[in-house]
Amino acid sequence: MRKSLVALPLLALTACGGGGGGTDESPTNPNATPPTIVSSGSFSQGESVEIALLSPTQAISNIQWRQTSGESVTFHAANSKVISFAAPTTGDYTFEASYTDSNGQNASLSHSFSVSGESSLLSALLSHAVVEENDVSLRAYVDENTSFDSIKWTQTAGPQVKLTGDASSGSLDEQAAIFFDAPSVSQDTLFTFEVTLSANNASYVDTVYVLVENSNVNVASRLAPFSNRLANVYAYKASSPYADNLVDCVYSNALTLATSCRVSDLPLIAHDNENPSLDDIMDRVVVSHDWMGERFEQWMEAFDEYNDFKNLLRATTAIVISYDIRPSFYHPYTGAIYLDPDDLWLTPEERDTINQAPDFRAAFGSTLQFEMPWRYTLNNESVYYFPYIEQRASRDLASTKYAFASLLYHELAHANDYFPPSKWASISGSENYVDYVDNQLNHIKSIQLNDLYPLRGDEMFALAQVRFRGADASATQQSYTTDDVANFFKVEKAPQFYSYSSTREDYAILFDGFMMQARYGVMRDVGVSDQEYDNVVWGQRGREGEEQIKPRLKFTVAEILPEFSNADAVIDNLPAPIALPTGVHWRDTRVLSETARPAKQKSLAEQLLDFSNESNVRLMPIENRRFKEVKLN
Repeated sequence: MRKSLVALPLLALTACGGGGGGTDESPTNPNATPPTIVSSGSFSQGESVEIALLSPTQAISNIQWRQTSGESVTFHAANSKVISFAAPTTGDYTFEASYTDSNGQNASLSHSFSVSGESSLLSALLSHAVVEENDVSLRAYVDENTSFDSIKWTQTAGPQVKLTGDASSGSLDEQAAIFFDAPSVSQDTLFTFEVTLSANNASYVDTVYVLVENSNVNVASRLAPFSNRLANVYAYKASSPYADNLVDCVYSNALTLATSCRVSDLPLIAHDNENPSLDDIMDRVVVSHDWMGERFEQWMEAFDEYNDFKNLLRATTAIVISYDIRPSFYHPYTGAIYLDPDDLWLTPEERDTINQAPDFRAAFGSTLQFEMPWRYTLNNESVYYFPYIEQRASRDLASTKYAFASLLYHELAHANDYFPPSKWASISGSENYVDYVDNQLNHIKSIQLNDLYPLRGDEMFALAQVRFRGADASATQQSYTTDDVANFFKVEKAPQFYSYSSTREDYAILFDGFMMQARYGVMRDVGVSDQEYDNVVWGQRGREGEEQIKPRLKFTVAEILPEFSNADAVIDNLPAPIALPTGVHWRDTRVLSETARPAKQKSLAEQLLDFSNESNVRLMPIENRRFKEVKLN
């Protein structure tokens, strides 16, 4: 056990080395105090280590952490004010933080600590820095062989915040995670939390920091692309010719509708090169952590075998990958796509940096009697396998292939809806993106699809507003049975329930489902069940093969990806949908006798993934991701 049950004092260290200026008060602020490093004390093996560079009264920049002694550790926020990691082995460790102070002088601070030989049963992750009013998630991990009585979180420093989540009862997963909104602060402020594990007639305590950074931009009541507080991000490639414009144009709270960037400030990728290389694409990547850009680049190198994604990315200005993006989305006023990095992490340390707060739509439609689960399948198996978060398992790049491909096809369909290849040449460099989009809004391709091949089914449109937009369900809607909903949907021209949420989503759902089947043989399953997924009353695999859907597919693919020259022939030859088994749990509808194939021998890692939660944490399929998650095996 470690770090007694009372809060430990913070250790303030003075500056050492580093070119001077680090301990001087700013001449422009005579009351400024020098930056200091704070940490929560000594550590046991396996416990979380948290080290913060605290500078509440003067601005500092160009922060860079490096390890100078001890067993090598992995941390993913080297340019942040806080680093954190699990202590790997016993021994002495030293870390140094260099920075530029408010006078423009370079300085550095150093911090040393020891890790003892006692192995911890508890580790709280991940201490980090956030901008005020941003979302925060914290999670504790317990040794998997430990039986426990309870886990309790307590705030021990900083202005009081309201914690959400059940931190006092229920399963380990329910107790282990807490979420809160970082409050507004007038200066950088350190919040400290302790998590206490009661197990084996003993108590174990770990500490975690959240450094809330002050922002000079007020996001309230502003006409801006983003009304919520955004994380600090940066251009992944500092050498990018657009490095100075990227963040300001696509992911900044200083951006307003009135100051929307002009096309000449940040043109579409197509305006620079209609045959972009991966290097051209990476010049447009914005990240909150370097690993996100690294994984995106590796994924593109490995899996863009048809050049689909390079071609589709031509309709974007940037690719933003940040820990606070959930769910993924596209924004026409910036021309950028915004990606949840949950489909890209390979190690638990990378996953630790991602905010784990539930999708805000998770409770929508809870008064309805039905669910419409869906998944992508290949060879009778779901292509989405995510390790249980408490396992802290790693995964390989190949395991991210299909989830991220379907995400990209979907988001990039939105981009090519607003900025289709047929319009690139007519976009003036003097236009700003807001004005251009507003002028084109009634003429985008998804509107044309709806004019030519409209969806019907008033009931499905109305139910979609409840499930996906948060509208209140009427008494009639609450009375609909699963059979009612199945009868509404199965005669329609939509491949999925989410198609009814908007014409834009209808367009993107058509495209991503077809492309996954055409390129990878991955087919989409959709069904209707009760809310617990216990009784599927109707379902299909490969609904894109319905004859009434094929004309809609042809229009969509031709407009989004004209390079797919034989798409019409592929669509004509799509097989008819296969009915899913009924009267069983959703998990029992995966294996179809008509398509069954011999099972391959799986590695231990693959077997562990098979026990994971079969759910898609991406864009919109909240049918499979509710507050009460369903474990599908």
